[in-house]
Amino acid sequence: MTSLKQLFPASFQFSCQLPVRITDINYGGHVGNDRLLVFAHEARMQFLQHYGYTEMNLGQTSLMLTKATLEIRKELFFGDQLSISVHAIQFTSKGFDLLYKIEKINGEQTSVAALVLTTMLCYDYQNKKVALLPKEVLQRLSV
Repeated sequence: MTSLKQLFPASFQFSCQLPVRITDINYGGHVGNDRLLVFAHEARMQFLQHYGYTEMNLGQTSLMLTKATLEIRKELFFGDQLSISVHAIQFTSKGFDLLYKIEKINGEQTSVAALVLTTMLCYDYQNKKVALLPKEVLQRLSV
């Protein structure tokens, strides 16, 4: 099985920091795998906002998440501070993938805790149909 690490760009387009909250902890005493998607969602919202977009306003269309892949590398616990880097890759006429690197911050160093890949499809919610990726969005996000 290939690793998402093979998709890493030389540098990521965007990064934000989030804390691990008590509500992120599961019965195993660590962050649940479902919470990694919550972290990715928050980072995605901040990434889109950085470029002047939202999931419901991406140029003349909206976004829908259609696929997610997780690779867990390290346990995370309540109180851990995270750095989440985001990069848009693999553009098509109807969407793109977002790659997320979730790192635990340890003082001045970080260690990779998880990798996430989401496939984002352009979607017209009003007409309930797949839409084309606006050229303006492609130009802005494919840096």
